[in-house]
Amino acid sequence: MNNDVLVILAIIVAVVAVKLFRGPLGQAIADRLRGSAPPDSAVVEELEALKGRLAEVEERLDFAERVLAKTEQAERLPGRSNG
Repeated sequence: MNNDVLVILAIIVAVVAVKLFRGPLGQAIADRLRGSAPPDSAVVEELEALKGRLAEVEERLDFAERVLAKTEQAERLPGRSNG
């Protein structure tokens, strides 16, 4: 009798899974896997914000590199004493 209940339960779970994955949830999962699902607007907004922050950091890094290069170049000029 225990095996009979297990078989019936397995059949019920299989039927529910098939119905679930053939419905809207299954379509959404399939769209996401195919890459055709529309992007989440919150994720897109966060990505755009991060792109802006990255651009600012790149500008600051470029500035710091230029300042450092000017300092090193000025120290190499002839006639400059360290004392």
